Amino acid sequence: MKGRVVILDEVADRQCAALLVDGRLEEVMIDPEGDVPLPGAIYRAVADRPVKGQGGIFVKLPSGSGFLRQISGIAPGQRLLVQVSGPAEAGKALPVTTRLLFKSRFAIITPDAPGLNISRQIRDEEARADLSVMAADGMAGAAPNLGLILRSACQAAEPEAIAEDIVAMRGLAEAVLSDLDGGPELLIDGAGAHDLAFRDWLDPEPDEAVMEPGGFASHGVDAMVADLLAPRVSLVGGGHMMIEPTRALVAVDVNTGPDTSPAASLKANIAAARDLPRQLRLRGLGGQVVVDFAPMSKKDRAILDQVLKAAFRSDGEANLAGWTTLGLYELTRKRDRLPLNEVAGGLFE
Repeated sequence: MKGRVVILDEVADRQCAALLVDGRLEEVMIDPEGDVPLPGAIYRAVADRPVKGQGGIFVKLPSGSGFLRQISGIAPGQRLLVQVSGPAEAGKALPVTTRLLFKSRFAIITPDAPGLNISRQIRDEEARADLSVMAADGMAGAAPNLGLILRSACQAAEPEAIAEDIVAMRGLAEAVLSDLDGGPELLIDGAGAHDLAFRDWLDPEPDEAVMEPGGFASHGVDAMVADLLAPRVSLVGGGHMMIEPTRALVAVDVNTGPDTSPAASLKANIAAARDLPRQLRLRGLGGQVVVDFAPMSKKDRAILDQVLKAAFRSDGEANLAGWTTLGLYELTRKRDRLPLNEVAGGLFE
């Protein structure tokens, strides 16, 4: 199967979406079961109490609490607009931020970050000039604290669609920002799997879009997801890595298989390093990640460093800390979704 294929399906009454590139799974989203707040949801909240030593404050939400990593300028009892910034870990408050973003397929409205900006991926100067005019027209008369970012998808879009998106997102932002009266309330729900796919996966334009019941099964996505629920990942050359999340960290162990020569170790380590960002993304894993690569010389570590930097370059949520004194490799990655085994366990087994 060649090209980009976006698949929208429903499994057990839950929205699911997948992106295949040349037959390989690159993205998967599955809505969690039950009434779980999704990243991107916006609430009217009430500041509760600061948490000494953690540099943050609890806020009251309609159901439960959120944790805001900000204290300056916020007093208990103050009404705030907050946006869910990530998934809630079991037993912990929902992470939220006051830096709101109103996202659509073509436009992002940025309160308290003024300015008109165009994605750097759009390099054609004539296109950028046309988009600048559209941005200025769409934001004319807006409050001075509202900014706009036109996304890379604009380069292949009709001008009317872009203009409509700017107007819609600006109107939504202005309505929400003025709604501070009252107690804790959900103002905008987070985007589900289908909305996220439509918003973020259609640039570049897919070669095929599948929107039908059973799409996951007919395209083999259910089997691919089932593989992601197992810790073992086969590598080119007969090696494999084991990816096992714990409460404290994600442990990754790289093995060469029957061939234990230095060349086999480097080959397995390079294969693991190249696939690791994709595996962590698809599995919804973040936080501290510790990798025990197959034994290799310090000279080969320098080679692997370059491979890791290149592999994680497109993952802006990762920080590569490097080698420990025990020869392990550490990195951190932002938790941007619930772990796949929590949302998909039992659906595709």
